[in-house]
Amino acid sequence: MTQSSNFIRLTTLWLYGGFIYFYGIERLWRGYFPHPSVFFLGGFCFILLSIINNHLPWRMGIVQQSLIGAVGITAVEFVAGIILNVWLGLNVWDYSGMVLNLLGQITLVYSIFWVFLSCVGILLDDYLRYKLFGEIKPHYTLF
Repeated sequence: MTQSSNFIRLTTLWLYGGFIYFYGIERLWRGYFPHPSVFFLGGFCFILLSIINNHLPWRMGIVQQSLIGAVGITAVEFVAGIILNVWLGLNVWDYSGMVLNLLGQITLVYSIFWVFLSCVGILLDDYLRYKLFGEIKPHYTLF
């Protein structure tokens, strides 16, 4: 695969991830459109899941991949929260009122949610790569 075709694939996946997360998940969850940075973060997290998904062996269960994805998304959310909310003062999200939060930027509750969302993201990544780019047909094991 050439660098330009890889760039096109990653950009396409980033756009899908950003649109789905921003216009779908966040809009439905909050009831309004969040800060535009959430679009970029959603796309970035989808690319992160794609990289995790495509660099782990097929024999690794979807549950383990989802757990790794959730850790990655939680780390991205923490770093983005420190930059956007603490340093820049944009107040995109604030989990300080939730139990088991760290500096109001991440919370165990959402980290658990990221496990389930990572599973969906991995399945979607495989489906898009198969349908849009003719990559290998996905197959999974649970554990």
